[in-house]
Amino acid sequence: MKVLGLVGLPASGKGECSAVAAELGVPVIVMGDIIRNYAESEGLPHTDQHLGSIARRLREERGMAALAELTVPAVSALQAPVAIIDGIRGDAEVELFRRVFSDFMLIAIDCPFSMRLARLRARKRSDDMVHEDDLRSRDERECGFGLKNAMDGADIHIENTGSLEAFRDEIRCILKTIGGVR
Repeated sequence: MKVLGLVGLPASGKGECSAVAAELGVPVIVMGDIIRNYAESEGLPHTDQHLGSIARRLREERGMAALAELTVPAVSALQAPVAIIDGIRGDAEVELFRRVFSDFMLIAIDCPFSMRLARLRARKRSDDMVHEDDLRSRDERECGFGLKNAMDGADIHIENTGSLEAFRDEIRCILKTIGGVR
């Protein structure tokens, strides 16, 4: 199985990439769902503060690749020629995925801060922030997990600064070219 990982700062376009993949029949495993499941089991609302705290705690208790270790079984259970892992946050996760999945490629999605902030304000997800300082804090937290290192080491880099349709077209092309998706 070919496994494609997605890495990028909040609201860079990872979810949109996953949506395109799903439309093409590619299974998507969202690493953030693991954290949201932990929050639910602890009776916590899905706020950035709670989810960030859980992510930090898991990494402190189990190491920087903790979420990747929790993701591997779900990906391994898939019966598909290609799969997407959405939401990689650090280089330790990438290292683990490269060891476990012999055919792993990392896609980095980058987008300017101002565009990401506007997207967060528009999408209104429970863990989104609408203030610049909040987004800067989240970016710093996620970069502290090794996100920038992971992005720097990606196999493919996408600048998501154009229209939504142009981005979706680029994702379709990548999935068809490297993923063999029809």
